[in-house]
Amino acid sequence: MERSGIITLTTDFGLVDGYAAVLHGVIWSIFPQARIVDLSHEVRPQQVLQGAFLLASAWRYFPRGTVHLAVVDPGVGTLRGAIAVETPHALFVAPDNGLLSGVWEEIDAAERAASRIVELTEPRYWLPHPSFTFHGRDIFAPVAAHLAAGVPLEALGRPRQALVVLEEIRPQILEDGTVLGRIVHIDRFGNLISNIGAEMLIQFFPGGKVRCEAAGRKIAGPLRTYAEGPADEPFFLIGSHNRLEIAVRNGSAARLLNLTIGDPVRLCPGRRL
Repeated sequence: MERSGIITLTTDFGLVDGYAAVLHGVIWSIFPQARIVDLSHEVRPQQVLQGAFLLASAWRYFPRGTVHLAVVDPGVGTLRGAIAVETPHALFVAPDNGLLSGVWEEIDAAERAASRIVELTEPRYWLPHPSFTFHGRDIFAPVAAHLAAGVPLEALGRPRQALVVLEEIRPQILEDGTVLGRIVHIDRFGNLISNIGAEMLIQFFPGGKVRCEAAGRKIAGPLRTYAEGPADEPFFLIGSHNRLEIAVRNGSAARLLNLTIGDPVRLCPGRRL
């Protein structure tokens, strides 16, 4: 695959400590022509599920041959795997802890069949003497830089047949027809974004006859826009990610409902609220 020269970064490093800037420096030291895009460094600490969602929601908007580096790595230094993946559209570098779950679930069967996975076992593409606590700097960033510069995937390590996929990345369908989803992201407006896709509402609740429940409350909806929502009351709609969101007009649903990433959202058969 021809490389675009673009490398995106998704981490939970924040912008206070300089960790994110160090990734830039390592990449440019290896591949000075790299164009780096910071998708987000504000993934909540150790929230692999949120990181998986943010990466999955963004990667298809980049040119073919982009390298996506993601580091949310609570198991750094342990026996968890380190992988690189090449799909027909893009390349990914990440710990094998479920961080690529959203991408893997989103691509279709043909794309999966055409994808390749390798374990990062070739240290000549790392920094010398990698630490046990900062693989983002010492392993993942150098590998991403070499990939963007044109190093073939197979040079980075031995082939793998599968990667870790988080169960929480997809909703559950219960025997009574309930769809049990999870909050996977809270944006800066306090909107609660779930893992329930718009297609599930159509498939399981034709005609919009659905009841949404979260934090022990019935949530009004579905609505079309944020502006249609009642004042100071939560409602749900399908947002720009094509996922069910819970929002409050001109307010924060996360604060009002005291919900966080991983908390449940239920859709049940019933009348439209």
